[in-house]
Amino acid sequence: MGPGFTRASLLAVFAMALGTVFPLWAQQDGPMPPAQPGQPPAQPAMQKPTDQPTAQAAAQTPVASNAKTPAGSPAAQVRIPSGTVLPLVLHNGISTRSAKIGDPVYFETLFPVMVEGRVAIPAGSYVSGEVTESVRPGRVKGRAELMVKLTTLILPNAYMVNLNAIPSDASTGGAETVDDEGRVKGDSDKGGDAGTIASTTIAGAGIGSIASRSGKGAGIGAGVGAAAGLVAVLLTRGPEAEMPRGTTVDVTLTRPLFLDADKDQFTTPGTATALPGPGNREPVRNKFPF
Repeated sequence: MGPGFTRASLLAVFAMALGTVFPLWAQQDGPMPPAQPGQPPAQPAMQKPTDQPTAQAAAQTPVASNAKTPAGSPAAQVRIPSGTVLPLVLHNGISTRSAKIGDPVYFETLFPVMVEGRVAIPAGSYVSGEVTESVRPGRVKGRAELMVKLTTLILPNAYMVNLNAIPSDASTGGAETVDDEGRVKGDSDKGGDAGTIASTTIAGAGIGSIASRSGKGAGIGAGVGAAAGLVAVLLTRGPEAEMPRGTTVDVTLTRPLFLDADKDQFTTPGTATALPGPGNREPVRNKFPF
């Protein structure tokens, strides 16, 4: 070293060299140190663009939904309220003389059912069911009983829905009645029983009077005739319960009926099949064989 360089001068030069080299090394291999007084602030490193959205952007992006309208909602179904009456006509006649439990029954709606100004059930829709009870009349007492259950409603477009209903009234052409449980009951024909006994009594009295030419003979004949009439009543059954083809039946819904709106699309009231109603029938006791 020359005489002009002192130890202090040498240290100053070395410190200046370190101050120049160290910041460059730190910028390449590590985080930038805080800016020294008199030096410009370090520039942040550039980031590459990315295709991934930020969490905030993802939260604001609408998501498509495939959820369908829940079944049972007002928008998805047509509701037919309880208490609605379905007027029906019977296509196949049934009678307690031959009907068995499980036998099918077939009806057709006679009048359209409207809900909020639109046709919900057109006329000409079908209703199917089955016989659930068939009891023949007794020989001494007991009326015939016939019961049917309506299980399925079939609309003109073949859409089917469970019905689960029973008749509330029926026009059979005879003396049948319908109770609160939907059971069709035959007539008791008590008047016919009395008439049978009375007619045989009179006939017996006449025969006895002619045979004996006396009042005593008439009395004996009357007694014999009455006994014969009673036997005739005891050996025959009362009138059957019948629902002939063409019988009209009213069905009252005891609970709401729901139809899928996309399948219940009708623009006309429909047309029912023209079936003649049953003729008037008088109750008649069953004769031999019974």
